[in-house]
Amino acid sequence: MSSTPPVPATPRTRPTVRKLPLAGVLRPNRPSDIWFKPATSVVASAALPNLTLLALGRLDLMMYTMAGSFCALYGHNLPYAARARALAGVVAGMFASVAVALVAASFVSCAAALVAIGALLAAAQKTLCDATRIGPPGHLIFTFISSASLFAPQTIGQVPGRLALMLGAGAVAWLVGMAPVLVRPHGPERRATARALNAAAACAERPGHAPARGAAAAAVHAAWQSLLATGGRTAARRALERLVVRAEVALAAPGDADPAQLRAWAAGLRGTGAVPRPARIAGIDDELLGVEAERAEGAPSLWRRLGPGSPLLPVALRTFVGCALAGYASLALGVGRPYWALVTAASLYQANVTLTWNRGVQRVVGNLAGVLVFAAVVPLAHLSTVALVLCCMAFSFGAEALITRNYWLGSLCVTPMALLVTEFARFQEPAELITDRVVDTLVGALLGVVAAVAVTNRRAGDRIETALTRVAAAREAAERALAEAAPAPATLESVRRTLAAALVELRAAADTAAGEWWQRALPEDRVVAAERSGHRTLAATVRGQARGAAAVGETGRATGEHSGARG
Repeated sequence: MSSTPPVPATPRTRPTVRKLPLAGVLRPNRPSDIWFKPATSVVASAALPNLTLLALGRLDLMMYTMAGSFCALYGHNLPYAARARALAGVVAGMFASVAVALVAASFVSCAAALVAIGALLAAAQKTLCDATRIGPPGHLIFTFISSASLFAPQTIGQVPGRLALMLGAGAVAWLVGMAPVLVRPHGPERRATARALNAAAACAERPGHAPARGAAAAAVHAAWQSLLATGGRTAARRALERLVVRAEVALAAPGDADPAQLRAWAAGLRGTGAVPRPARIAGIDDELLGVEAERAEGAPSLWRRLGPGSPLLPVALRTFVGCALAGYASLALGVGRPYWALVTAASLYQANVTLTWNRGVQRVVGNLAGVLVFAAVVPLAHLSTVALVLCCMAFSFGAEALITRNYWLGSLCVTPMALLVTEFARFQEPAELITDRVVDTLVGALLGVVAAVAVTNRRAGDRIETALTRVAAAREAAERALAEAAPAPATLESVRRTLAAALVELRAAADTAAGEWWQRALPEDRVVAAERSGHRTLAATVRGQARGAAAVGETGRATGEHSGARG
């Protein structure tokens, strides 16, 4: 059994400043394959409460029902059992955010104190959304709603009624989010499995292409996470597990895979038809015995993700500092809605400085173009309150339809929608709104990026070292299992999946650290070497399972022949 020789730790060198790119930042991408789900869900969730308030002539309360309706944007990649819990958590988180904001607005009249509270809320929302891995749109919706509520006139007596409106709309959003289970109960798992199969096919077509291999590893890992998040293992889910195993095998040994067959299986998962059932491979499919063990092990606790040394804490500090700076700068400039600058800063923060810079460019371009869209639409919206409500709902659909192609395209709709929301209480002067929005966008984006650069994240480099250690340990465990005379299929499954997950974590850690400023020299050579050796070991486990299956078959045939001879 081979082992990786010890490699000296990466020396600390003078920090380097990395370039902030512009090329490709605004290039549209392919839309998400489920873009229409959040787009239609948010419109369906908002229709009932919005039209009810319109009929009652209380559009001034629509911001609170929108807080609940926006919960329908979350969880569309999750299996329905997990989605039910996630949406309930989102509604609870929105309730807590709005409650804190409304109570603070009722008792605090100092704008500077409200900015500090808004920045603290934004940092907490960012950290919790990242820790729970709730997915898009992340913390931004929470921050937008809570920041706007902070600066809305309130009395403590109004708070319970407004929270009730938010909860009622949140309940509608939960029902809308769960409604597709009646038609396609395994839809999210089928889509995740299809993505894994297609990504594995792309990897098999380009076996030496590192980005394709990384994308396939992430897709396979996401598919397993989706399947492990489900409830009981039905026949359909067991069939999906076997398909994910085929994708995993193709990733481990791309030279032996058939891309056309992988894509055919992926195509067969569309709609509600029967799940494709590939021919059983004893040494490979026996590894599904280990799925129950992995399901029982569970995910790391929330406290473990948030505890001391968590890589989320520097990003939380960036969020607080950037939001506070943006809010105070907006107050100093005399802008009437400092929460817009605060929300702009909060929207920027991604995994590293480079991605934050990219989001800043996209936010500025999208918002500046979005105010032009608002200027063109506002005469129509001012025709009547009905037109105002319909325009907001149309923009909410457009935002979700475009934002997966590029963030700035989504901002073309988000910006006019945010401006129209301020007019629910009364129509306002468009020129003033446009001016405030432009100033707050520029201030928030500038100071948000400054905070990202100033608040360093040295833990990104430490995370690579931790990931390298985990890959080395997982690889050694896999090699020990391979060295056994007759390793159990469940054992091979366990060590192989542990190694695959460790490689995905290593790639994510390396990508994050590569976009950070003020880092010591990154161990790029060690990362590449660990990935290559890890994927070779993955391929060896697949071949080892196949050999084990063949040996079992030969033994069975020999036993049968011996018994027949005695008979």
